[in-house]
Amino acid sequence: MTIINIFDYFFSIPTETERRMIQELDWVILTSNIPEYSLEEGDIGTVVLVHQGGKGYEVEFVTLDGETVAIVSLHSIQVRPVGRREIARSRLINL
Repeated sequence: MTIINIFDYFFSIPTETERRMIQELDWVILTSNIPEYSLEEGDIGTVVLVHQGGKGYEVEFVTLDGETVAIVSLHSIQVRPVGRREIARSRLINL
């Protein structure tokens, strides 16, 4: 029988290895605001291109009805992979 640490299960933080594993078409979460594109920390985007083995990414952010808000070049520290047990949330955006 395996005993699971409940804290680790629900609140695990991605390791450095998991960060490097972001690939094209993965969902990622923005870790800081980008006001010039009306993007906020926590917004979810899709990786459309991986730069230099994961040093940076081209990420597309879209509204829930499919309208592209922005395609932005980001450094790896500006995004993180979607973690287990996370839930999406919506907000209005001024385009």
